[in-house]
Amino acid sequence: MSLFGKIFGGKKQPAASTPQEAIQKLRETEEMLGKKQEFLEKKVNDEIDNARRYGTKNKRQALQALNRKRQYEKQLQHIDGVLQTLDFQRQALENASTNAEVLQVMGNASKALKAAHNNMDIDQVHDLMEDIAEQQEVANEIADAISNPVGFNNAIDEDDLMKELEALEQEELDKKLLEVQPTPVALPDVPAARLPAVPARQQAAKSSHDKDLEDLESWANA
Repeated sequence: MSLFGKIFGGKKQPAASTPQEAIQKLRETEEMLGKKQEFLEKKVNDEIDNARRYGTKNKRQALQALNRKRQYEKQLQHIDGVLQTLDFQRQALENASTNAEVLQVMGNASKALKAAHNNMDIDQVHDLMEDIAEQQEVANEIADAISNPVGFNNAIDEDDLMKELEALEQEELDKKLLEVQPTPVALPDVPAARLPAVPARQQAAKSSHDKDLEDLESWANA
């Protein structure tokens, strides 16, 4: 810096923009360049139409139209490169801003966690857990003591219980067997009195009828 600048302080540098302000400015610039692209593309199409209209009738005007078209196309190429650079820079700023916010949140969470553990001592925590376990054992012993009746014989004869259980099981098995066996069918009693004999007249008539059938069968086979 020159002596004159040192004496009068020189020109102050502008304050740096925040990431959000820079991102917004980049977006506005991209939007402006996009509109300029649309304008140049229209100019290119117009010059192509002019070159076709002039054609060989006015070669000089046609060549000038094509020359202007190429100039517009060069500007379009330049804008395309600038837009790519701006897009890359905007994405980098957005990522940096996001990372900064994430780091800030993580830092605040770490401080909050440290503050929460500030009044805790690991030895005190272990002692507390041991006291809780000890009191739990005492509570279990008290519950067992209360649940056991006093003044009664609590001895249990397992052999007697097993015999009673086997008797119950046998009784249940017998009941199921009775349910499975079929119900006996009652048959009628054989009559004690003898059946009445066929009268002799009916026997004689039956024998005569049978004799006639035999004679008729012999005649038919003769």
